Amino acid sequence: MKKDKKPSRSEAEAAVKTLLAWAGEDVKREGLKDTPKRVVKAYEDWFSGYNEDPKEVLKKTFSELDGYDEIIMLRDIRIESHCEHHIAPFIGSAHVAYLPKKRVVGISKLARITRIFSKRMQVQEKLTAQIANCIQEVLSPRGVAVVIEAQHQCMTTRGINAPGISMVTSQLLGKFRTDASTRREFYSMINQGSILKKS
Repeated sequence: MKKDKKPSRSEAEAAVKTLLAWAGEDVKREGLKDTPKRVVKAYEDWFSGYNEDPKEVLKKTFSELDGYDEIIMLRDIRIESHCEHHIAPFIGSAHVAYLPKKRVVGISKLARITRIFSKRMQVQEKLTAQIANCIQEVLSPRGVAVVIEAQHQCMTTRGINAPGISMVTSQLLGKFRTDASTRREFYSMINQGSILKKS
């Protein structure tokens, strides 16, 4: 499917100015003079994930494992994304794990692909699945597990105005889905807290 031509920066700034005027603001007042430029610049950061390919990030792998075949997991990866329904932030943490087959990837790559997918307009369910499916497709491990817990400002600051509520989503593939003991170990690793913090 062919994408429409991307609007220019000046067109994007004009759109922000229109929204400010629609909200009831005087777009000519001093405090809002550079707001359209700042908003467009913020969008470049918030939605930078559209300019990166997460599959490319995972392509460099390592095979010197000395027989290691247990869970590899990154806990508490910070998530900062935006709901595609209201463009309101949702913020939380992701726990990403996989069971290597013959190769592993640098652990920073797991955090990076999580960031790439989160830096797009999202729904949390899709974000969770995208991270898991990308790891499964590129690394072909024996299993992948992703859990995300986040608070959505589209619900906490508008609508029903219910602060303090978190949404939890999970995607389990391979052995994490089919083997109950592996699944329990994964959830135990999330809940047990950091070994480093306890030492």
